[in-house]
Amino acid sequence: MLNNVLSIIASYMLGSISSAVIVCKILKLPDPRSQGSGNPGATNVLRTGNKKAAAITLIGDSLKGLLPMLIAQIYQAEPTLLAGIGLGAFLGHLYPIWFNFRGGKGVATALGVQIGLDWMFGGIIAISWLIIAKLTRISSLAALISMSLAPIALWLLHPKLELLFMQIIISILLLWRHHDNMARLISGAEATIKAPDTEN
Repeated sequence: MLNNVLSIIASYMLGSISSAVIVCKILKLPDPRSQGSGNPGATNVLRTGNKKAAAITLIGDSLKGLLPMLIAQIYQAEPTLLAGIGLGAFLGHLYPIWFNFRGGKGVATALGVQIGLDWMFGGIIAISWLIIAKLTRISSLAALISMSLAPIALWLLHPKLELLFMQIIISILLLWRHHDNMARLISGAEATIKAPDTEN
């Protein structure tokens, strides 16, 4: 039991590392929490015009969810522990202890958790996001739709209540973190995926 609790805490601590803030600091870019949408995530980093920084942030945020899940899978963790570790990493990104609990919206970290749980499940979510984003050019809409469908996809592949509970919590929190985006989508004011012309 103690090892399980420590594993979940370690996953949360890893999730609390803000890739966006660290990458922008190293590359001497504006703090993502103080520009654009104020969200420390890859999409907001892209608004600085630095595609490399955005890509590194996306990979870093994904790895925070992926690595703990892969390690847990190697040690053949039970579904309950897998669910706890996945939630730990996701909550760490949303509420990072290292950054005054001011984190991102969790899309990339959630995807990392999903891929770590089952590459086919994660692939379905990633492809659905890419298709919707390509058609609409709206990152938030792609995230909202793909993550809303995630519990259904997971249940069809792995009908385990612990894992379903994990994904439902992740989806609900992710939708809640996007409430401002939903308001802008309804009003037609949501920004599209478009980097500035000038690259740094």
